Amino acid sequence: MEKIRLQKFIADSGLMSRRAAEVEIERGNVAVNGHVAFIGMKINPVADIVALKGRRIEYKRREHTYIMMNKPRGYLCSTHDERGRKCVTDLLDGVDARVYPVGRLDLISEGMLLLTDDGELKNRLTHPSTSLPKVYRVKVGGEVGDREYKILTSALEIDGYVIKPVEVSVGEKDESGTVLKMTLHEGRNRQIRKMCEAAGLTVKRLSRVSIGKLKLDGLPMGKWRYLEDEEIEYLRRATGKKK
Repeated sequence: MEKIRLQKFIADSGLMSRRAAEVEIERGNVAVNGHVAFIGMKINPVADIVALKGRRIEYKRREHTYIMMNKPRGYLCSTHDERGRKCVTDLLDGVDARVYPVGRLDLISEGMLLLTDDGELKNRLTHPSTSLPKVYRVKVGGEVGDREYKILTSALEIDGYVIKPVEVSVGEKDESGTVLKMTLHEGRNRQIRKMCEAAGLTVKRLSRVSIGKLKLDGLPMGKWRYLEDEEIEYLRRATGKKK
């Protein structure tokens, strides 16, 4: 088999980006066949044994790339903006594949965003027939009483479309407002903000914390990681996509 650069081997295995792999190599944390590796080293991905901090890396060359990001505010869910605004793909340092956002979070929203170059899975995840629950943490100004709660959990009409009722639970309150947990099974454009507007509430902060069984689990704001094999398989099963 043709030899490839060590950092590409590590990135292809889904552990980290090429740039992060280069850092680990420079730190002396990567070994090839029992010997400390060096930048620029080429290996046979089938025959050579590569270990990171003493743990062997299994080569899992993937046809597609699947990424989870904790999107910060101020970034567009796009690959390019004619007005020169920051895009989420600007944060993907070291990713060779041309990936695209799966669905959208608006410019001032934050939280979990999936990106991939798997067009079929992307289309399935965004199709109306796919109802993976998406959970949001929403901070609104003021208190949420019975009236507001009833409006938020009703079948509201948004942009001429009657939405499915949303699961809402009221969390902590302080002088700055109230935290809501909102679970959506569909995603209309700016749906949560329009729902809150209908209830007379102002959204102060909006963050998506999970999609189906996938959770951020401490992924820092503005950072990303490759999806694990079991997470990819879960999304395939949930959308009816075969391997």
